[in-house]
Amino acid sequence: MPGKLLVVGPAWVGDMVMAQSLFRLLREGDPGLLIDVVAPPWSLPLVARMPEVRRGIALAAGHGELALATRWRLGRSLREERYDRAIVLPRSFKSALVPFAARIPVRTGFRTEMRALLLNDARELDRARLDQTVKRLLVLGLGPGEPLPEPPPPRLVADPANRAALLARHGLGAGPVVALLPGAAYGPAKQWPPAHFGELARALVARGVECWVIGSAGERPLGEEIARCAGSGVHNLCGTTSLADTVDLLSGVRAAVTNDSGLMHVAAAAGAHVVAIYGSSSPSYTPPLTARRTVHYLALECSPCFERQCPLGHLRCLREITPDQVLATLPTETAADSA
Repeated sequence: MPGKLLVVGPAWVGDMVMAQSLFRLLREGDPGLLIDVVAPPWSLPLVARMPEVRRGIALAAGHGELALATRWRLGRSLREERYDRAIVLPRSFKSALVPFAARIPVRTGFRTEMRALLLNDARELDRARLDQTVKRLLVLGLGPGEPLPEPPPPRLVADPANRAALLARHGLGAGPVVALLPGAAYGPAKQWPPAHFGELARALVARGVECWVIGSAGERPLGEEIARCAGSGVHNLCGTTSLADTVDLLSGVRAAVTNDSGLMHVAAAAGAHVVAIYGSSSPSYTPPLTARRTVHYLALECSPCFERQCPLGHLRCLREITPDQVLATLPTETAADSA
């Protein structure tokens, strides 16, 4: 009988994408392993695009919400599944409650927030050795002291039929496309200026490249500003597509120009060439997990500060990355273009 594993997944979209590296590693070591993932509802469409996962289980709790009773009830409802093991990826006390309530015999996670009562395989977080987010996810799937392998890159499965339907629904072209991902939920210190995105879009449109601005409903004003700067040839799709739709759209673009954001990791896992722009964060800590990437990072004396707002008020780390510099690094052709 195959083993059964419950993973408590991260709340952030980018971290959930990177967690697929762990799922791939586990399945490579044990192809028969059954993996279920507890995830916030907004992440479930990503989990559904991961072939290593048997099913996603919704946790009805928002960002930062304790919801202890909700977590306990969910854990109790999972007892009949008789999981062999649980891996808790977030480092909060509350995240370890579900597998404890589910009476899973082996519960693995980092030793943080007084979780000794809830985890019986608590690991120390070696920040020097685990200097990237993906490494901190991977190591929890290994035995103590086991060497850390190269992370298998996330690969989300796209739906070509849905992509074709989206192209028709939104009046999008089938020619060369560059996606622009201007949002960053963490804060403005991770956002390349909208005027820079607009100038880049104007140059791309002049070269016959269509631009799609993709993001959440809250980022629609960013898309409108970019479209105003660029003129025709820009489609503002912010707030009009689901997360699953975004995977399908990004699977066919020439490139995605993006801040360090959750959608950056979605674009990488969907197969796009990622042109990533870093400001307050660092490409050493959260790089796009793909060989098809170009990174722009100035490494100023004040970088990385990891702040939500620029503490010095100048945002030089982003403003001084020019649209011409980014344009020069965009791929001129992909296999999709030449097919």
